[in-house]
Amino acid sequence: MSEHTKVLTLRLAGPLQSWGVSSRFSRRTTERAPTKSGVLGLLAAALGRDRSADVSDLAALAFAVRLDQPGTRVRDFQTAHHGETGKPMPVSERLYLADAVFVAAVEGEVALIEALYGAVRAPVYLPYLGRRSCPPSRPIDLDVHRRGLWRALRAEPWQASPWVQRRRTRERRVELEVIADPVADHGPGDAVRDQPLSFDPRHRRYALRTVQSGAVTVPNPLSTTRRVFVPSNHDPMRPLEDRPCS
Repeated sequence: MSEHTKVLTLRLAGPLQSWGVSSRFSRRTTERAPTKSGVLGLLAAALGRDRSADVSDLAALAFAVRLDQPGTRVRDFQTAHHGETGKPMPVSERLYLADAVFVAAVEGEVALIEALYGAVRAPVYLPYLGRRSCPPSRPIDLDVHRRGLWRALRAEPWQASPWVQRRRTRERRVELEVIADPVADHGPGDAVRDQPLSFDPRHRRYALRTVQSGAVTVPNPLSTTRRVFVPSNHDPMRPLEDRPCS
């Protein structure tokens, strides 16, 4: 990581989220994690940018997202009527992620990251999690880090709900999946049409980008395990493991 860059981390949590990259006609799907285009759209709105504004500076940011609480995919059917004629519209199918929590991170030049941090703390337009009907359950700003994307994601505490953390109290550390921009020497990735070129509603445009999956390990704040004291006369061939507190 360059000394001229920083990383902004965001907590994306709410009752419902929806991050689509390939919605067609009356069916609106969602990816299993926040998309780069969706998060950059959120940041552009926080800055107060018009949808037709240039987003090349935001598109150049490196991006990663950590899946702290994957949530559950749910389906909803919606009806509507034409605003002028009153004619019923086709029933639409919408997919959402319920009770999900993610940590998204963007890396870029110091001035831009600091501007984005100020914007998400006092947004011009309120943020939403993929769709206007999906508000966040709490402020989304976490922190600004002087470290790379992966180090920043390792440094952020586990953001899952307490009831999820309590299910894994026997684990001192938890492994969390990360979906990120590719890193050199980490093998091939998957191509997704998720690189924003324009958010103009008259002609939205997205290019292909490559993503790779990995994982980071973070402490479990509700862990009930402790390290067992190893006496000096302990047989090294007999393992001692972390055990739950009694």
